[in-house]
Amino acid sequence: MSRIIFWLALIFLVIFAIRSKIREAQKRQQQQFRQQQQPAPQAPPQPTYRERAASQAANDAEVMLQCAHCGIFYPASETVQANGRDYCSAAHAALPSA
Repeated sequence: MSRIIFWLALIFLVIFAIRSKIREAQKRQQQQFRQQQQPAPQAPPQPTYRERAASQAANDAEVMLQCAHCGIFYPASETVQANGRDYCSAAHAALPSA
């Protein structure tokens, strides 16, 4: 009788071990399948040529001033100051102001 109980216990343990290995293999397969189904992370979109040009223009923009004599607008780096006023050229700064 003890031999029958031994063999039944042995068969039960073998079946239990095989089932646990099969479950582990199925879990691994499901995880791999889920990883394959997930979309790859996307890189942020690259700016277009126009967006880059607009950004560069905004960075390179210079303050514009208005000439006290003729009224045209010119870059602040080209200003000629006289009598507390801004002029577009030395010739306009030398003219008598009205």
